[in-house]
Amino acid sequence: MRSTVRNTRTRLLALVAGIAAVTAVGLPGAQAAPVPGPAGAAQLARADAAVDAAGVGGTAWYVDRASGRVVVTADSTVTDAGIAKIRAAAGADAGALRVQRTSGVFTPLLGAGDAIYGSGYRCSLGFNVRSGSTYYFLTAGHCGNVVNTWYTSSAQSTLIGATVGSSFPGNDYALVRYDNASLGHTGGFTAADAYVGESVKRSGSTTGTRSGTVTGLDATVRYSGGGTVRGMIQTNVCAEPGDSGGALYDGTKALGITSGGSGNCSTGGTTFYQPVPEALAKYKVALY
Repeated sequence: MRSTVRNTRTRLLALVAGIAAVTAVGLPGAQAAPVPGPAGAAQLARADAAVDAAGVGGTAWYVDRASGRVVVTADSTVTDAGIAKIRAAAGADAGALRVQRTSGVFTPLLGAGDAIYGSGYRCSLGFNVRSGSTYYFLTAGHCGNVVNTWYTSSAQSTLIGATVGSSFPGNDYALVRYDNASLGHTGGFTAADAYVGESVKRSGSTTGTRSGTVTGLDATVRYSGGGTVRGMIQTNVCAEPGDSGGALYDGTKALGITSGGSGNCSTGGTTFYQPVPEALAKYKVALY
């Protein structure tokens, strides 16, 4: 009896040892997936270019060097097949991607209503600027593309002035000259570069002043309705149609011009801004 018990215990111990040995080696197909570390500069560059080459509308992306990832944000129009296309384009560099979704649709925020008007559209004034004794203001390029002359109301009874420069897509800024000497144009801002984590405010003619945080820099946005812009500031500040062209700022620091985004000020969203310094340099104007 003792011999039988001893033999049985020996067989059980041998069986346990065998299972442990198999587990230590690892079963085919059952290995834990390795968690990729931060990608290097070359891999990030390749992944960034791959997302661009994939050509999927409704996406925005930027390189987050702190985490070693290309952060891709997909709006509600992007299908699973679209996400798969982006990953396939990245190929061996797909591990450098971090893909996230947002509600709504990425579109330039152009609407019809209050603030600065022209040709049936409404946008928002951004920052007042000047060159010598001539005064202008900055607004969004996709607004300037469709409006040649701006007014203070939808009745178009009080002239503001003419669009003298506009760039969209690629960038999203426009310059409007004050042609009505009776209109005031206050200043008080200085140009600055935004930084990730910065607390910011945005003002617009549809939703007024809203607050949020800068979440990314040098973002590329491929709007669902067409048009790709690059070098954008990405934030979680809400915005709605008609807020386009409005100011993004931190205290007296002028940071950006509202371009577009998704969502609304009831549910929130993701929004993008043309950096102010680039527009100032393009038009050779200055804040005051």
